[in-house]
Order: sequence, then C-alpha cells, then structure tokens
Amino acid sequence: MYLTRFRVNTARINARRLLSSPQRIHAAVMFSFADPPANGDGGPRVLWRVDRVNNAATYLYIVSPDKPDLTHLVEQAGWPTTGGGWQTHDYSGFLDRLTAGDRWAFRLTANPVHTIRRTDDEPAKITAHVTPRHQQGWLLQRQEASGFKVIEKPAEQRVVPDEPVHELTVHDRRQLEFTKNGNRKPVTLTTVTYDGRLEVTDPDALRRTLTHGLGRAKGYGCGLMTLAPA
Repeated sequence: MYLTRFRVNTARINARRLLSSPQRIHAAVMFSFADPPANGDGGPRVLWRVDRVNNAATYLYIVSPDKPDLTHLVEQAGWPTTGGGWQTHDYSGFLDRLTAGDRWAFRLTANPVHTIRRTDDEPAKITAHVTPRHQQGWLLQRQEASGFKVIEKPAEQRVVPDEPVHELTVHDRRQLEFTKNGNRKPVTLTTVTYDGRLEVTDPDALRRTLTHGLGRAKGYGCGLMTLAPA
C-alpha cells in the first residue's frame, strides 16, 4: 500500500476546473495507474481526498495498492518546475505497526447518509444527514466495526452542558453537484470532514478501514481516513 500527497496549484485555471468536480478528480486519480486496481474484488481500493488547508494550500491525498504516477497532474494542476512534484510513501509498514490501545489524531471526509421511508408503501430513500449532531452520530455508529473508538473528553473538560462528549468536530460541509458519464441529470452529494482523536480497538479492522474506505461515495473523494500523531 502507498500513501501519496500532491499539492494543487489553485492559481491555475485547470486546477480550479479539476477541483470543481469529483468526477474529474476521480478520473485524474485513476489515470495515475497503468492498470487501475479493480474496486469490486474485495481487496484494497484506490481512495482519495482533497484537503483545503487554507486559500494558499490545497492537497490531494491518495491511498492505493500500487504506486501512482502523477506526472499529468503536475503538468495540469501543479508546479512543473519548482513544486517538487508529489510525495509517495510506503504505507504498509505503518499499517502493520498499528496496535490496540494506540491513540491517533484522524481526519476523514465522508458522505454521512441514512435511509428514510415516509410510508410503508414508499421505497426507501437515501438521504444525507444535515445536522452536526446526526453527522457525528453517523460516525460513532460505525466506530466499533471500523476498529476504533473516538476518545471521550474527560468530565472536567465538559464545561458547557450541551458540549459534545467526544473529541470530534464536523466541519467543511459541502453540497456537490456534478454530471456523471455525460448524463444530463446531475449527481448531488453532501460531504463533511471529521477531525478528532481515536484509540485503536481492533488493528485488523482499522487496517481494513484505512485501505477500503468508510461509508459511501468512495469514488468521489469520500471514505479516506488518515492518521497523524495525536
């Protein structure tokens, strides 16, 4: 497995056009591989996420079974002569060292949804969670099966009665709309970014989460969780 980071030059028109559509980014990421891994074979898949740190720094992160070649992205949306290209690191060693009880800071961009049915005769409809409380609940419902638990704040730090119990924030909510495969009807996608601290409870399950993704819309920049020293 490999973890890759590419800094996007947002001053370039092609970069802004790329960032405007998850469909375009998905295509650009998959063009990074001579033989893109199959997503339906049950193995690790290609995951990606865009992090907008500030107006001057936007990064594309990719986790993949094979090492990518981002030459085309450097030429279209980077700094071809001065930006240093991209950085790819062997991810397998880090994954192998995950141990129960380890604590990490994490970031995840996801598509938190649920199914609703207004009447018994109506087909179930997939609908986005729109409030921070329900968006947090979506992740907390999945933490056990995903191999981690979000750390709870000590009681003495909960100074506000309605303050969230967990060390978890939800931000950067985005409503994305784009066309897919030339269809006239646009695809609408709601994404949010989670930042928090977690404790590893099941290293094997967490390794699967980090390499297979969490939630829906993985082909459109959702599901990639990354860890950093807490």
